[in-house]
Amino acid sequence: MRAFEKGISWEPPPVRRRITAALAVLTCAYGASAFAQSSAPSAPPPPLMPITLLGDAVRGGVIGQTCTGCHGIPGYYNAQPAYHVPKLGGQNADYIEVALQGYRRGTRGHETMQAQASSLSDQDIADVAAYFESFKGEAETPRTLASAEKIEAGRAKSATCAACHGPEGVAAAPQWPNLAGQHETYLQVALERYKTGQRVDMVMNPLIAQLDKQSIEELAAFFASQPHLHNTEP
Repeated sequence: MRAFEKGISWEPPPVRRRITAALAVLTCAYGASAFAQSSAPSAPPPPLMPITLLGDAVRGGVIGQTCTGCHGIPGYYNAQPAYHVPKLGGQNADYIEVALQGYRRGTRGHETMQAQASSLSDQDIADVAAYFESFKGEAETPRTLASAEKIEAGRAKSATCAACHGPEGVAAAPQWPNLAGQHETYLQVALERYKTGQRVDMVMNPLIAQLDKQSIEELAAFFASQPHLHNTEP
């Protein structure tokens, strides 16, 4: 009969006790380490850069046929939430590459765009960017119901943006987006997503975090009122 069945207290021999204690310490240490790792804030992803591959606009036109279902229809709206799909005519190819990589990586939150970009290789992205950059057209100014006062308020607040996006919304370098002439509603949504973290960017997130709703609307109204971008109709 076993010791505990005879009413005798039982404990493991000294060697076994030491092994058991050591295992318990290791288990606690591992658990604490795992908890610390899971609790620690994740490091921001490295910034995305343009792809160093020559883009083939002809091949990009074939791949980009699925894109034209939204981006090839002037004034087309994203369904929910409702806002204008961005104009790509006159946009920089380098920036389009950065944007598509962001959707592919998941640091830009849009289910349809993430699904579209997830299967694209670096060469595919370079080709699609070259295709959209190849569109020629007249600079357009989208309609805005914003007052002149609201537009001027946006101009005043855009001084911080000018270093990258230019004083009138035409980017100083091709890896940054041209904002001039972009749809007002799209600009509002993009800025709001930087504010909430649905878009992740080391520069944009801290800059937009301090903006209130009125400032976002004023900036969107200002950039939308400046002519530059245009529609891409197949």
